[in-house]
Amino acid sequence: MASSLKNLSAYDASNIPSGKSKSFGIVVSEWNRHITHALFEGCRDTLLTHEVDASDIHVLQVPGSFELPVGAKMLAGQNKLDAVICLGCVIKGETKHDEYINQAVATGLTHLGLASGIPMIFGVLTPNTEAQALDRAGGQHGNKGVEAAVTALRMADIRNTFKKSKSTIGFGQ
Repeated sequence: MASSLKNLSAYDASNIPSGKSKSFGIVVSEWNRHITHALFEGCRDTLLTHEVDASDIHVLQVPGSFELPVGAKMLAGQNKLDAVICLGCVIKGETKHDEYINQAVATGLTHLGLASGIPMIFGVLTPNTEAQALDRAGGQHGNKGVEAAVTALRMADIRNTFKKSKSTIGFGQ
């Protein structure tokens, strides 16, 4: 099982493209704030480490994870962004609310990314317990905010590579 690894967020920094001259959005859920803000710190610090200028990091807080897709759309509509990172945490409870929220967020971000051509990064923890969330928000299993930032840097680089090419497959860029 992957969670038996000590730090799931370790990566080879030499293989990550520079974020210099790129602009990123980060949408953060306020629900489970102690967890989501730890994700945010890891995400922001990783972007800064990879040469993203602090003025090119645009942040929006939304009430909960369900609001992440709308927040991402608002943020992308106000700024020229190379990628949008959405950070949240939905802890399983006694009902199936987590399944509905997680599916809605994943579907919303997928549709928004396809429609806009801007990578929308799913940085939402979906743990069974708060302890599992804390382990993945800077605890023993790393910080998924770091992973989301690395994904955004890579996708922004891929997007910019394809923007230079005039070839499309039925979609405008």
